[in-house]
Amino acid sequence: MIIRVLIVDDHAVVRQGLRIFLEMDPELNIVGEAADGASGVQMARDLRPDVVLMDLLLPVMDGITAIGMIRGELPDTEVIALTSVMENNLVFRAIQAGAIGYLLKDTEAPKLRQAIKDAATGQVQLSPEAAAMLI
Repeated sequence: MIIRVLIVDDHAVVRQGLRIFLEMDPELNIVGEAADGASGVQMARDLRPDVVLMDLLLPVMDGITAIGMIRGELPDTEVIALTSVMENNLVFRAIQAGAIGYLLKDTEAPKLRQAIKDAATGQVQLSPEAAAMLI
C-alpha cells in the first residue's frame, strides 16, 4: 500500500528535508507541500492524502485550526502534528483538534516514517514527552 503524504510547514528547508528522507521509502508518496495552514487545508481537500504532517506554528492559519478543519472535512485523512514546540497546551489542543500523533521535529527519520505508516492504519503516535504530558 502506498501512503499519500502532505507536508505542511512554513520553512522551505524543513519541507525539502522531509520530502528527501520520506521519499526514500517506496511506501510513502509525497503528494504536496504547503507553507501555511490555510493552504494546507485547501491542498488536503484537493489531494485527499492519507496522512498530513502538520507544523503547529504557521502563518495565515495556525496548525491546530488546520488540523480541526481537515479532520472535520476529511475523516479518512490522519494528521500528525510535527513541531519543535513541546508545550502542554499545544499537545492537548492538537489532540483535541483530531491529531492522531504529536512528534517533535528532532524525531529520527526511520521513526517518523514508521509513525506515518502507523497513523495511516489508525494507530496513535506520540513522542514520549507528549505521552507523558497527556498522562
